Amino acid sequence: MSTQTPGVDHELVQAATHIARTRTHGDNHTVAAAGRAPDGRIVTAVNAYHFTGGPCAELVLIGTAATQGIHTLDTIVAVGDRDRGVIPPCGRCRQVLLDYFPTAHIILGPTDHLRTLPITALLPESYVWSDHQLDSD
Repeated sequence: MSTQTPGVDHELVQAATHIARTRTHGDNHTVAAAGRAPDGRIVTAVNAYHFTGGPCAELVLIGTAATQGIHTLDTIVAVGDRDRGVIPPCGRCRQVLLDYFPTAHIILGPTDHLRTLPITALLPESYVWSDHQLDSD
């Protein structure tokens, strides 16, 4: 029996899980990510592993969303291949997600205790890149 955790976008977790099960392959693609746009659309992506430090799935997700005209993601989740479940973003991804989507929420935790936290909770007292940008108005 599966329970639905209140406050967690389970459809988003299912989308990332589906991609992790069907589109990851070998050592090149081992993590899938999904993000929800403000209009409800779901965008998915996989990492592009390379020994030189290829991009994580969350970073590929940012580019994939942009190609679809989506420049804001409200909620993001990453899921590991081989049924590893939801995984937290790495430090680099936390900073990039904060810079791109400072109001985004991240789904994390073990499958039976998923929770949603604001990206700011994952990087307290952090530098915010957009703070140094000039207003374009």
